[in-house]
Amino acid sequence: MPNKGKKLESHNNKLHVKKEDTVMVITGKDKGKKGRVIAAFPRENRVLVEGINMVKKHAKPSQQNPQGGILTQEAPIHVSNVMLIDPKSGQPTRIGYKVLDNGKKVRVAKRSGEVID
Repeated sequence: MPNKGKKLESHNNKLHVKKEDTVMVITGKDKGKKGRVIAAFPRENRVLVEGINMVKKHAKPSQQNPQGGILTQEAPIHVSNVMLIDPKSGQPTRIGYKVLDNGKKVRVAKRSGEVID
Protein backbone atom coordinates (compact mmCIF):
# COMPACT_ATOMS: atom_id res chain seq x y z
CA MET A 1 0.00 0.00 0.00
CA PRO A 2 1.55 3.32 -0.99
CA ASN A 3 2.04 6.10 1.52
CA LYS A 4 -0.68 8.56 0.50
CA GLY A 5 0.88 11.80 1.70
CA LYS A 6 0.82 10.66 5.33
CA LYS A 7 3.78 11.35 7.54
CA LEU A 8 5.56 8.14 8.51
CA GLU A 9 5.22 7.57 12.21
CA SER A 10 8.42 6.09 13.59
CA HIS A 11 11.94 5.22 12.58
CA ASN A 12 11.75 1.81 14.24
CA ASN A 13 9.44 -0.04 11.89
CA LYS A 14 9.55 -3.46 13.54
CA LEU A 15 6.07 -4.85 14.13
CA HIS A 16 5.15 -7.31 16.87
CA VAL A 17 2.91 -9.24 14.46
CA LYS A 18 3.71 -10.95 11.16
CA LYS A 19 1.74 -12.22 8.19
CA GLU A 20 -0.37 -15.32 9.03
CA ASP A 21 -0.47 -14.51 12.80
CA THR A 22 -3.85 -14.71 14.53
CA VAL A 23 -4.64 -11.44 16.30
CA MET A 24 -7.42 -9.89 18.36
CA VAL A 25 -8.56 -6.28 17.92
CA ILE A 26 -8.32 -4.54 21.30
CA THR A 27 -9.90 -1.19 20.46
CA GLY A 28 -12.13 0.47 17.87
CA LYS A 29 -15.34 -0.58 16.12
CA ASP A 30 -14.20 -4.23 15.74
CA LYS A 31 -13.04 -4.62 19.37
CA GLY A 32 -12.96 -8.25 20.51
CA LYS A 33 -12.90 -9.76 17.02
CA LYS A 34 -10.21 -12.21 15.98
CA GLY A 35 -8.66 -12.54 12.54
CA ARG A 36 -5.61 -13.61 10.55
CA VAL A 37 -3.05 -11.02 9.41
CA ILE A 38 -3.19 -10.93 5.58
CA ALA A 39 -0.46 -8.30 5.09
CA ALA A 40 1.81 -6.10 7.18
CA PHE A 41 2.89 -2.58 6.22
CA PRO A 42 5.80 -1.77 8.58
CA ARG A 43 6.47 1.67 7.07
CA GLU A 44 2.92 2.78 7.92
CA ASN A 45 2.73 0.75 11.18
CA ARG A 46 -0.44 -0.91 9.88
CA VAL A 47 -1.68 -4.45 9.29
CA LEU A 48 -4.46 -5.86 7.13
CA VAL A 49 -6.58 -8.33 9.13
CA GLU A 50 -9.04 -10.76 7.55
CA GLY A 51 -12.66 -9.66 8.17
CA ILE A 52 -11.65 -6.60 10.26
CA ASN A 53 -12.21 -2.90 9.43
CA MET A 54 -14.44 -3.65 6.44
CA VAL A 55 -15.05 -0.65 4.18
CA LYS A 56 -17.22 -0.15 1.11
CA LYS A 57 -15.45 0.79 -2.11
CA HIS A 58 -17.18 2.05 -5.23
CA ALA A 59 -15.76 0.31 -8.30
CA LYS A 60 -16.22 1.33 -11.91
CA PRO A 61 -16.90 -1.50 -14.34
CA SER A 62 -13.62 -3.08 -15.48
CA GLN A 63 -12.31 -6.18 -17.24
CA GLN A 64 -12.14 -8.14 -13.97
CA ASN A 65 -15.42 -6.74 -12.63
CA PRO A 66 -17.69 -5.98 -15.62
CA GLN A 67 -20.65 -5.21 -13.35
CA GLY A 68 -18.90 -2.60 -11.20
CA GLY A 69 -20.82 -1.62 -8.05
CA ILE A 70 -20.02 -1.37 -4.37
CA LEU A 71 -17.41 -3.81 -3.06
CA THR A 72 -16.69 -4.59 0.59
CA GLN A 73 -13.03 -5.09 1.51
CA GLU A 74 -10.64 -4.90 4.45
CA ALA A 75 -8.77 -1.67 5.21
CA PRO A 76 -5.50 -1.55 7.18
CA ILE A 77 -5.70 -1.09 10.95
CA HIS A 78 -3.00 0.43 13.17
CA VAL A 79 -0.72 -2.22 14.64
CA SER A 80 -1.17 -0.81 18.17
CA ASN A 81 -4.86 -1.78 17.99
CA VAL A 82 -4.16 -5.51 17.66
CA MET A 83 -2.72 -8.10 20.05
CA LEU A 84 -1.31 -11.50 19.17
CA ILE A 85 -3.30 -14.54 20.31
CA ASP A 86 -1.38 -16.83 22.68
CA PRO A 87 -1.03 -20.26 20.97
CA LYS A 88 -1.42 -22.06 24.32
CA SER A 89 -4.40 -20.29 25.95
CA GLY A 90 -6.13 -18.60 23.00
CA GLN A 91 -6.08 -15.29 24.89
CA PRO A 92 -4.48 -12.03 23.69
CA THR A 93 -0.90 -11.62 24.90
CA ARG A 94 1.97 -9.18 24.80
CA ILE A 95 5.16 -10.18 23.01
CA GLY A 96 8.69 -10.53 24.29
CA TYR A 97 11.86 -11.53 22.47
CA LYS A 98 14.36 -14.18 23.50
CA VAL A 99 17.62 -15.39 21.97
CA LEU A 100 17.84 -19.19 21.94
CA ASP A 101 21.02 -21.20 22.57
CA ASN A 102 21.58 -21.57 18.81
CA GLY A 103 21.60 -17.76 18.45
CA LYS A 104 18.14 -17.49 16.86
CA LYS A 105 15.94 -14.60 18.09
CA VAL A 106 12.32 -15.68 18.62
CA ARG A 107 9.08 -14.10 19.80
CA VAL A 108 7.75 -15.28 23.16
CA ALA A 109 4.20 -14.93 24.53
CA LYS A 110 4.33 -13.03 27.83
CA ARG A 111 1.14 -14.71 29.09
CA SER A 112 2.34 -18.33 28.85
CA GLY A 113 6.06 -18.10 28.02
CA GLU A 114 5.36 -20.11 24.82
CA VAL A 115 7.77 -19.63 21.89
CA ILE A 116 5.76 -18.33 18.92
CA ASP A 117 8.08 -18.77 15.96
